[in-house]
Amino acid sequence: MTVAIQRDNDVEVGETLPPMTAHAVSVSLPTWKANVGYEEGEEWVLSKMKTGYPRFYIHKMIARFASAIIERYGNIDEGAMLFPSNAIAQRCVQFFVQQNPDLKSQVRIIDLVSTAEKARAEELAIISPKVSAIIFPAVHFKIAKTFWQHSGDGVSSRRAEYCHNLFNKGLLVDQGSLSESPRFCKGPRRYQKSTSIDLTTPSEGNGTVEGQDPTQFVEERFGRNLDISMTANAKVAVRRRIAGSLTADVELPEALTLEQDTENIRDVAGFSEDDVYLYPCGMSSIFNAHRNCMAIKGEKKSIVFGFPYIDTLKIVEKFGPGCEFYGFGSSEELDDLERRLENGERFLALFTEFPGNPLLRSPDLERIRSLADKYDFFVVIDETVGNFLNVNVLPYADVVVSSLTKVFSGDSNVMGGGLILNPRGKSYSALKRTWDQDYEDNHWAEDSIVLERNSRDFVTRIERINTNAEAICDVLRAHPRVKHVYYPKYSDTRRYYEKCRTPNGGYGGLLSVTFHNKQDAVAFFDNLDTAKGPSLGTNFTLSSPYVILAHYGELDWAARWGVEADIVRVSVGLEESSQLAKIFRGALAALPDEQ
Repeated sequence: MTVAIQRDNDVEVGETLPPMTAHAVSVSLPTWKANVGYEEGEEWVLSKMKTGYPRFYIHKMIARFASAIIERYGNIDEGAMLFPSNAIAQRCVQFFVQQNPDLKSQVRIIDLVSTAEKARAEELAIISPKVSAIIFPAVHFKIAKTFWQHSGDGVSSRRAEYCHNLFNKGLLVDQGSLSESPRFCKGPRRYQKSTSIDLTTPSEGNGTVEGQDPTQFVEERFGRNLDISMTANAKVAVRRRIAGSLTADVELPEALTLEQDTENIRDVAGFSEDDVYLYPCGMSSIFNAHRNCMAIKGEKKSIVFGFPYIDTLKIVEKFGPGCEFYGFGSSEELDDLERRLENGERFLALFTEFPGNPLLRSPDLERIRSLADKYDFFVVIDETVGNFLNVNVLPYADVVVSSLTKVFSGDSNVMGGGLILNPRGKSYSALKRTWDQDYEDNHWAEDSIVLERNSRDFVTRIERINTNAEAICDVLRAHPRVKHVYYPKYSDTRRYYEKCRTPNGGYGGLLSVTFHNKQDAVAFFDNLDTAKGPSLGTNFTLSSPYVILAHYGELDWAARWGVEADIVRVSVGLEESSQLAKIFRGALAALPDEQ
């Protein structure tokens, strides 16, 4: 499978990536100036934003629904943040009170449920539409946004779209106002069929049937309708793929009947899809891992080992007693940790990425596992960047988390998170018991359908992405103006990566590059003719000045850990290798003459 380059000069500032995609998870920021403008809040960028990276940017479908809830249940000076369950909303209220005890009486929850649920309307019974809204003084929006961003437990855009339609028709109401005999209704017209589709704003002159939205046209023409009745089966198939027991490129019916691999590629005895849990997004899986670990061992400090994605560090800092940060992920830091453990210090868990983002360094998982077993702390490994087809980290972990939004999906149009427990882990019994008691499946039905569909060719896509990434590394490493290329194959921590690399695994699709001066970095990025925006793991090559987007307010802090402000990060896609090489050579050729 190959895709065409999504050329930068074809996609304007603020356009969705992919273009014209209602539930896209990336947005076009095609120049260095546009990225800085976004971080600075400049109107010329923000006014053009059709969407943004989820958790950092509230999707317009979610924002519209929140406004409608306030209009009906709130006051003009209040705001709303939307969550998929009351339990999550209660956690947000608790966070509000922790941040500002005076707000205890000013924050409330509205639980919205379907009036048709008791009547067992066929599709509504399957999809179980509900939303819990936190209503709070609008001046304290920042507190709500902090919880929403770091927890990853907010509603998805598809859930907001679906539930807003019910809400407008009076079919989603405050649970406290339900009568004893709710009236039966099949719901909005587009959900009265056995299938449902994405809803986008209709446009004229697009070659579709008049009055039909463009997404519906594409879904129906190419037979990719969202059959909500298949939700449970789709989730089973997704969990089997995450478990590594389903690696064939097959349609959903075959995925359910196909004989599973007898030797699971996770290479852990007794492991199965029963130890796999789905979450609304990758950060939700990390947030809930941390929360459940504290439920077992109490509120102890955690360790973050290696330079992580920003919100992982924020979670352990803000939702517990804090953390010990070893930002280099080095052997010397493990030496320091071991000394502290020998001297009696104890920790809740060690969180790490394999490999890390954006420096692609690999921690010594073997030594970490040994320390964890000796000194009794959990090991939580984020495998998003490496992915389980390239690396097998489960034997070293108690919990493995990943963002399914990224390469597992590839299409950049759906969110999801995965979490798995290691049945051979020392603390498995306590972890399994806690998850069985606490877990809520809040992955929205339509999102599950899309995620299953997108992930069918996961295996073949990974193979091509691995090949393409190495080809790009070859181009960059050969150029004299390039300072450093960060990639697991060329890292000083490669020996740790190799210990976990699977027999047929490669080195992944993420790489970063630095130059000897900012001028070259900016010129390279601005002339790099690929899609440009946040996220990674997309089927199309996607580039960004990663540190500008992720750490703009803390550039000096990032630099202390060897993460330069002018890094260009590249998530490699499925295009033809020769075409990609040409694109990157062209960007290098555009570097300004040396002074």
